[in-house]
Formats: sequence, structure tokens, C-alpha cells
Amino acid sequence: MHLAQLNVAHMRAAKESAELADFVAGLEPINAISDAAPGFVWRLKGGDDPTDTVQHDYGDMLLINFSVWESRETLWNFVYRTAHLEYLRRRREWFTRVAEPYSVMWWVPEGYVPTLEEGWERLRRLREEGPGPEAFTFSDFHEPPAPRESEEPAATGA
Repeated sequence: MHLAQLNVAHMRAAKESAELADFVAGLEPINAISDAAPGFVWRLKGGDDPTDTVQHDYGDMLLINFSVWESRETLWNFVYRTAHLEYLRRRREWFTRVAEPYSVMWWVPEGYVPTLEEGWERLRRLREEGPGPEAFTFSDFHEPPAPRESEEPAATGA
């Protein structure tokens, strides 16, 4: 199983504004760190330009980050043990504070690419039902489900 994550942020100003200039300048280097990080599997890109953001129907001021990682540890290492942490610490400069959850994780089968609609549904579920095996956070983490009997490797005789 791989770990999917979606996080959203409400920008304080337009992406092209002076207020977000430092954030936008960091998109290319931080995305490059993400893409090269051990355990990185996939991320939804907004286009070919490194500063392109994901286009969606959830409002012009909403920024979306959506990715898949091999494990909790590999995602954690990228978020908290790379240059990404400095941008995370500065998030209040660029994004409004929200009272509801803005980040969600869930397990997906290896090779599966989740859709943005699925991510949005997982975030809705976390907001409405709280954390559980289908929608959780780092602080309320759920391990991957046990493999079904048909998926377990065959036992070998000794």
C-alpha cells in the first residue's frame, strides 16, 4: 500500500501578487526536492511550468497539493526534514488560518493514482466524521489495512 495525501490552503492574495512572491519563488525548488525525495511516488501537477498550480473548481484562492508516497516515514521526511519545513513555518504569511482540517491522508494500492475528486471526498469525510482508517492525519494516523488472504504471499514449506 502507498500513502496518498491531499492538502489545501486558502491564499491570502492572488498567486501573482507581491504578497505571495516568496511562496511562488519556492515552488520550483520545493517541487524538485519532493520529486527527488526517497519514497516519492506521484504528485498532481498543474502543468509543465514548475510554478503551475493545480487547476480545479473549488475556488480561485484555493491552492491544492496532492501526492502519493511509499510510506508515512517518507512523506514525513519530505515535509519535516527538507527545505520544505521552512515554507511550512511561513505558511501564515501566505495562507489564511482555517478552523477545519486542511490536510488528509489515506492508503491506496501500489500503482493506483487517486483522483482529485477522491481526495476532496476524503477531506470532506475527515471534516465531517473525524479521523478514521479511510481519512486521517499525521496526528491521528492509521496504519494500512492488513492484506486480504488472497493477496498474502503463499507460504513455503521447510
